[in-house]
Amino acid sequence: MISCALAIAALALGAADAKAPALFRPLAFQHRAVPDKVRLGDPLVYELQITHPADQRYELRPPRDLADLELTGTERGRADDQGKAVTTFKLHMAAFALGKQKLPDLVFDVISGDGSSGTFETHGAEVEVVPTISPTAAQNGEPLYDIQPPTEVPVRTWRLLWALAALLAAAALGYAASRFLRRATAAKPEKAVPLEPLDVRALRALDELRAEDLPGRGLFREFHFRLSEIVRGYLGERFGFDALECTSVELLDQLRRLRTPGLDYGSLERHVHESDLVKFARSPSTIDACKREMEWAYRVVQTTTAAMAPPAPPIPSARPPGAKPPSDAVRPLP
Repeated sequence: MISCALAIAALALGAADAKAPALFRPLAFQHRAVPDKVRLGDPLVYELQITHPADQRYELRPPRDLADLELTGTERGRADDQGKAVTTFKLHMAAFALGKQKLPDLVFDVISGDGSSGTFETHGAEVEVVPTISPTAAQNGEPLYDIQPPTEVPVRTWRLLWALAALLAAAALGYAASRFLRRATAAKPEKAVPLEPLDVRALRALDELRAEDLPGRGLFREFHFRLSEIVRGYLGERFGFDALECTSVELLDQLRRLRTPGLDYGSLERHVHESDLVKFARSPSTIDACKREMEWAYRVVQTTTAAMAPPAPPIPSARPPGAKPPSDAVRPLP
């Protein structure tokens, strides 16, 4: 009876071993932690490289007991070459305890090409976890604070003030728009005032300059600057170019090339030369010289205006050509 019981137990154990997964051993196995010395909480990579026959496939089971480690991600890669394959696993981790830390033991499921399957187990490598503060700071007694849970931090905000400012700006804009609409409704369209003739505006400017009597007050340079501006503005508008932006040389060159009826170019050249001496070289001037320049400016406006004026239309005769005189007209004696 005892021998029969032992035989039955042996058969049961054989059947259990037949159902248990076989243990596979790879052709080569390497594992390392990169880096092998890491600061507390900093990331590290646990790299495992398995060399095995090409008809086998290795799958990593998720590690269970991580203790003071945290798994943040995994990568898997495979390269085949001449009947062999190299499968690489990379586990991205972080350690939260100081000192020597053992990385987790791992289990791989192995599936062979003939349909058989099994497992491969490996012990974890070691990594050294160092403090985040320097040794000098640690010697000085600076504490190493542990990771703290999320806490509420008050942050100063100007949101309420910005909202009030936006409301005030909107109110001011609405008020301004209402006033503008009321004025636009109440305002009557004004008639466009026609621009006065050029000679009238130029002569008025000369009259105002003469009334200020700048030479009589000793302001000779100011007088020449003002007179030159009036003359340049008149000539530019009269002959169609921007005379106020021209230098003296450019002004004379431009007028030399244009058709300028009524303009005495020689007197203009003399005026420009003498005026530049007073304005820029601070040459002395007199009241009589300023009076002559003023009279010359009046003549320029008058002569060029008269020369540019259109010809007067002919006066129609009282009797059409070829018409007979009236019967009561006085006839010459024979």
